[in-house]
Amino acid sequence: MQKFFEALANVFRIPDLRNRVLFTLGLLAVYRLGAAVPIPGIDAIKFEEFFSRNQGTLFGFLDLFSGGQFRRLTVFALGIMPYITSSIVLQLLTIVVPTLEKLSKEGELGRRKITQWTRYLTVGLAMFQSLFIATALQSQGNFVLNPGIGFILLTILTLTTGTAFIMWLGEQITERGVGNGMSLIIFAGIVAGLPSAVASMYTNTFVTNIWNPFQVLVILVFMVLVVAFIVLVERGERRIPVQYAKRVVGRRVMGGQSTHLPLKVNAGGVIPVIFASSLLAFPLTLLNVPVISSSKWLSGLLSSIRSGEPLYIILFVSLIIFFSFFYVSIIFNPNEAADNMRKYGGFIPGIRPGKNTAEYMNRILTRI
Repeated sequence: MQKFFEALANVFRIPDLRNRVLFTLGLLAVYRLGAAVPIPGIDAIKFEEFFSRNQGTLFGFLDLFSGGQFRRLTVFALGIMPYITSSIVLQLLTIVVPTLEKLSKEGELGRRKITQWTRYLTVGLAMFQSLFIATALQSQGNFVLNPGIGFILLTILTLTTGTAFIMWLGEQITERGVGNGMSLIIFAGIVAGLPSAVASMYTNTFVTNIWNPFQVLVILVFMVLVVAFIVLVERGERRIPVQYAKRVVGRRVMGGQSTHLPLKVNAGGVIPVIFASSLLAFPLTLLNVPVISSSKWLSGLLSSIRSGEPLYIILFVSLIIFFSFFYVSIIFNPNEAADNMRKYGGFIPGIRPGKNTAEYMNRILTRI
């Protein structure tokens, strides 16, 4: 605890660190200001009622990553979801497409080129999602004040510009602020929703008496245990011992030390969950399309994969398992790791370098 207060005091003592923290807080404040600016042409009250009936669709998924701004249809309603999707897609394509794989190995220049393509893809995805949202809004209910091509174009322009601005804010925080800008933006959106969640819990406990204090205590304890378990799994890793042979380079003796290769238990992070959620949320959004909603067979099939349904749970778990294996196989190549290890004189004790090392690491990774 003492180290925490010392680190907090250093924020104000060190000029460069102080400037970075203030810069980060300033840009996060600008981001939160956008939460109060709605897109034009929408009846906010009627849209709130519509949104409450479509929580399990893609709309609810977008609202999660926009910090509750999609519910209010602000200029930042899309959040950074297009950027996250673009980054994941290009990261996956880096292994599949030889040109991108070559760029990723060209150092800083190659990374800048990939970042530039990520920005272009982000804008393209934002325009596509904005078009889908605008047309869906017009076909649902009467909360669009002036429907027509003008509303669609204005919505596309507003939401795409908002996403591009959020992307710029995140990059500026990463370069000139503290921490990862995109992660801080997501965190700021989640924290902004905590006061209303706490107020709702207080109302349900002490005003309407829906919950009793014991139930609230059980929920809080369960939340702490879940967070502790998540941290335990996230920090868990399998350490493979690696020994480097001694080499004589000129008059110097290189190598000879022992180290380890860490293989994380949750190497894929939240990426498999994001992929699985987005894939399952998209079909539910199609229920809002008149052609599909009028078909009893299609609407019944799509309704069977609503959140909480048995089929939804089975598909969700299956997709998470699939994407976990798929994503980890892309971000970690045992053959490449084994070749790099052999190139620098490293080996795993008891395992022959080369093919046997790659097979051993692949077997360990699969078991994890």
